[in-house]
Formats: sequence, structure tokens, C-alpha cells
Amino acid sequence: MRKALIGFTAIALAALCLTALATGEGVAIPAPVRDMALAPPGSPSRTAILAAGCFWGVQAVYQHVRGVKAAISGYAGGSASTAEYRTVGTGRTGHAESVEVTYDPSRLTYGQLLRVFFSAAHDPTTLNRQGPDYGTQYRSAIFFDDSEQEKIARAYIAQLEAAHVFDSRIVTEVTKLPGFYRAEDYHQDYATRHPSDMYIVINDAPKVANLQKLFPDLYLAKPSSR
Repeated sequence: MRKALIGFTAIALAALCLTALATGEGVAIPAPVRDMALAPPGSPSRTAILAAGCFWGVQAVYQHVRGVKAAISGYAGGSASTAEYRTVGTGRTGHAESVEVTYDPSRLTYGQLLRVFFSAAHDPTTLNRQGPDYGTQYRSAIFFDDSEQEKIARAYIAQLEAAHVFDSRIVTEVTKLPGFYRAEDYHQDYATRHPSDMYIVINDAPKVANLQKLFPDLYLAKPSSR
């Protein structure tokens, strides 16, 4: 179901790479009309919890966003007792692989994080699937922790739908955050630590490239630490 490319011939792998490049270019979308204003310098950090398929690539994308202090892979949507990789992988825990993004609100807004989410980090029109990974644990979701985050997320989805930015309907779930649980250490910074892993090369490196192309002013060449 995921994260394994075993037994491919060179021809099949080359074809898969070409397909990924052809379909993973990202989408240029408008900025959200409704957003939080930038906070005064020195304001406390804020967090956003986002699910967009495999957390390896999502973490990598946000680690390259200027103003992000840390991005941590984890699980959201289920209980603490089932927040474990193999259990989440059954698709029966309610969890989604998620990333907790801690950011400086004086340099970056919540709406800007969502703009990256919808345009560079994943395809928000595929239900319970991203690339080769499928199951409810790979669903597109925004987990809000206050009413303003919820309003911004729902308004932005409505804005994008009205503008017909995507060919298909956005299926992103917007739901109250029940809790975020950090994933196992071996999942953290996976794309940075394993840049030659073929899963990363095919599925996740293009997402970081999309970020650089679509948001050159936000792109940070050296990834932030978690």
C-alpha cells in the first residue's frame, strides 16, 4: 500500500518517474480572501495541524517554508491509545498522518500555510488517497484548534471551489482537533535524511520543488529543524 518500490525494472521506474513529474507540478491558486493579519514581532508561536497524505513529504514541504519554526510528523483524528504507526496503518483508528506546523505569526499567516497546503503539498481532490498511498489515514484534512482557523479554512475552500481552481471537487475535511500525537522518531525528517529513497525521489521531492517554483518568496533552501 505504501512507501515501497520493490521489484521495479529500470523501464518501469523510469516511466513512473515521468508520470510523477507530469502530474505533480502543483497548482497556482489565489491567496485566501479571509486570513489572519500578521502579528506584531515577538508574538508567541502558533501551530497548524494539516493532513495531506504521507507525512514524510508534507513535513519536508513545510520545513522549507520561511517563517516555519518546526514541522513534526504525527497522527491526528483518533485517540492516544491507537497513535502508533502499524495500528494507524490499518485505516481503522480514525487517525490521519498529519504534520504539526509551528510558525512565527509575525512572518507567516495561517492562510499562507493553507495556500501551500492546497497548491504544493498535495492534491486536495483525491478522497483517502495521495499518490501510491490509499486509506483513510492518507485523507486530506485540516484540524483546527480555534474558531478563527475553522472560519479561514472553510472560507478558503469555498473561495477555491467558486473559482473552479481544480477540475474536481475539493474533498478536504475540516474538523476540530481532538489531539496531535508525535510519530515515531524514524519518521521525523525522513525526506531530509533519506533523499535518495525512491519513494522520496518520486513522490516528495517534487512537492518541495513545487514550493520553490510557486512560492519563491517563501521558499527556504535549508530546511528548518524540528
